[in-house]
Amino acid sequence: MPASVSVFSSPGSWIESAALDQCHQVAALDGMAHVAAMPDLHPGKGAPIGAAMASTVLYPFLVGSDIGCGIAVFPIALRRAVPERLAARFPDLDRALHPDRDADDPAWSVLTGDVPAGHLDGLGTVGRGNHFVELARVGAIEAPEHAERLGLVAGDLVLVVHSGSRGLGERILREHTAAHGAGPAPDPAAYLARHDDAVRWGSLNRRLLAARVAHALGAEPTEPVVDQCHNLVEVRDGHYLHRKGAAPGDGRDVLVAGTRGTPSHLVAAHAGPAANHSVAHGAGRKMSRADALRRGKAKHTVEELRRTPVGSVVVCGDRHLLFEEAPTAYKRIEQVIGDLVAHDLATPVTTTVPLVTYKTPDVAPARRRGRR
Repeated sequence: MPASVSVFSSPGSWIESAALDQCHQVAALDGMAHVAAMPDLHPGKGAPIGAAMASTVLYPFLVGSDIGCGIAVFPIALRRAVPERLAARFPDLDRALHPDRDADDPAWSVLTGDVPAGHLDGLGTVGRGNHFVELARVGAIEAPEHAERLGLVAGDLVLVVHSGSRGLGERILREHTAAHGAGPAPDPAAYLARHDDAVRWGSLNRRLLAARVAHALGAEPTEPVVDQCHNLVEVRDGHYLHRKGAAPGDGRDVLVAGTRGTPSHLVAAHAGPAANHSVAHGAGRKMSRADALRRGKAKHTVEELRRTPVGSVVVCGDRHLLFEEAPTAYKRIEQVIGDLVAHDLATPVTTTVPLVTYKTPDVAPARRRGRR
């Protein structure tokens, strides 16, 4: 019999039938025990995104290639926060750090010990897709006891970093797929050892990204108050708990990402076994990238997408990515958070309101003027 499937949404949620079909396909896999779908559920390549899947068999494809992808929140102290001025000071986060060439870069101060797996490619870079580094302001406090525990006060500035293991996780999945396709890991312990390296690498990368931006803005790096991975495998209660776009929700603090033009929501998660101890990780895509690009070009200009409805600035020199990642391409974050609350999976603590969102290096102003 297929495993049980639970969907933690409401009648007002945007849940595509293709994503539900993928959940039921996963539920039919050998050894699968339970599939918990979050309110940000949407279709992925071969497996749903926004789901936590418990099985007695370890399936690497259920985690995907970006092992260790997650979101971290770092306090930052700045005298003034003028978005336009600060946007111009963000460093080139497509340029990887190298221990030899960049030995004097102050961002290395956050590295303790060796780089996991010795993987240097892409170190200190943000990546593409929905990854970002964002300077944001803490909004109104909804749960004072949790905010106090985290040391957050309304009006504080934070860096929100969403990135993963870059090429390391991709290499791990590619090598497994070349030998075993979408089948299980023949040696779970060997896969988990490499997987754990990628998870550690992703966490280090988020710290390096935050440190690079902090130094560029004239601030000192800080330790994260939140750092949760949402693409990983956890061994729990005799099962392999696969999370793909689902954050650990068993007593953890989680930043559920909104869009470039809406706040993100920091929640105190308390999800139980029915939800596979997991919560949503973001708003979740509503449109495919192709649809977002086509519809976005018909509705918006590039300059409109560089300034968001909340008054923030988007740094992105990739025009296609601007349209693919437009706020309208995503579900309503308020609906996602409302569903988490309605199902008693999380307690809202506060919001982070974007000031500057970095996606890719911007085109130099002189070059833009030259084209005009």
